[in-house]
Amino acid sequence: MADLRTFNVFILGMGFLFIFTAFTTCGNIEQTVIKSFSNGTFAGSGYHSLGIIYGVFSVSNLCASAVVAILGPRFTMFLSGILYSGYIAVFIFPSMWSFYLTSALTGVGAAMLWTAQGNFLVQNSDASTINRNTGIFWGLLQCSMLFGNLYIYFDWKGKTEITDSNRRTVFIVLLVLSVVGTLIFILLRKGGLQEEILSEEEGQSLLSAPYKQRVVSAARDAKSEFRTVLQLFRSKPILLLSCCMAYSGLELSFYSGVYGTCIGATTHFEKSAHGLIGLSGIVVGVGEIIGGGLFGLMCKNNRFRRTSVVFLGMVVHFITFYLIFLNIPNDAPVVFETNTQLEPYLMPSVPIALLCSFLLGLGDSCFNTQLYSILGCVYAEQSAPAFTIFKFIQSICAAAAFFYSGYLLLSWQLMVMVVLGFAGTLSFFLVERMQNVSAEPRQSL
Repeated sequence: MADLRTFNVFILGMGFLFIFTAFTTCGNIEQTVIKSFSNGTFAGSGYHSLGIIYGVFSVSNLCASAVVAILGPRFTMFLSGILYSGYIAVFIFPSMWSFYLTSALTGVGAAMLWTAQGNFLVQNSDASTINRNTGIFWGLLQCSMLFGNLYIYFDWKGKTEITDSNRRTVFIVLLVLSVVGTLIFILLRKGGLQEEILSEEEGQSLLSAPYKQRVVSAARDAKSEFRTVLQLFRSKPILLLSCCMAYSGLELSFYSGVYGTCIGATTHFEKSAHGLIGLSGIVVGVGEIIGGGLFGLMCKNNRFRRTSVVFLGMVVHFITFYLIFLNIPNDAPVVFETNTQLEPYLMPSVPIALLCSFLLGLGDSCFNTQLYSILGCVYAEQSAPAFTIFKFIQSICAAAAFFYSGYLLLSWQLMVMVVLGFAGTLSFFLVERMQNVSAEPRQSL
């Protein structure tokens, strides 16, 4: 049984690795790709598309658990993978209606995928293996930021223009990766005898009594969970932490879609600009992986408390924002042509640009790991509704950020993140002080 569960966790991680290698790379380059379209009739925006995805994701997240309870986590993840693949396929032969339609469908798929992932991971873990299994899954997932962006770096290196042929080749490769990840979910197996027996009963007739009872039970549980979510929304810790959650959404949109576009649009990088988009994505991923592992080790060895890590994340991000302000032209996120027109304060430097990419990932890992930690501590008995609120706030703010990213100059976007980042860090400190967590739980984190 233990071997089967470990196999399931590994297969789960591999499926996410392939799907998010495709999707993360797509999000990193899509605004640059759209600006290079030779078809003048396409007036879509990559920022708006990502905003729709995260906006729909935030709303759909509130009812995704009911869908997973009815369909089961394995079939739900397979269905979600098809929706992700459909979004990537649109870039091969783009059209406005399919672009925005698949954006909305991907938002629905994202809510189902992540809810199903959490459900399936818990099903295949126990108290002694949950940390190990989470580590296996998280490590494989974070590697998704490396491989696709590495391909972009070598494929676009030295190219000053992204032709239709280049675009089709890239997105055909990404589509194949996404489809492979979706098919990998077929290899997942149920780990319990009771589940297997239930599966046979369901296979005899989808309209059988057990299935109907399952639907009714799922609807009842979803209604109860929704009530709990509304109650937690009014709780003081959630109200305070909402600033920190909102900041995590803003900086998520910045490092995953905006910053790569800024690098690709910087005239001073010349022929290396487009290749640097992929390299930047790789370095962000390295920062995420190192930060997650490093802070996990430190917390385990009792050298850092949550507040220390969050404060470090704020300092790292503020330094990063200042370097980006000096190194990248102010019109980089909003320019409609391929290249920027305004001059930055310093001569743009590739090493500084990549250092900022690394620091963005490192700082993001500070905030996210500690948000998960404090929510799990404060709401140990109501963790599912608490994390639903977290994802809702994070996603809705990421959606808003993607929508304004195409209109606000870089300096204003950085200023918004500085203000909210400071407020989020302060609110995190207040929650820690208010909860007055005892020394023993703090040491275990």
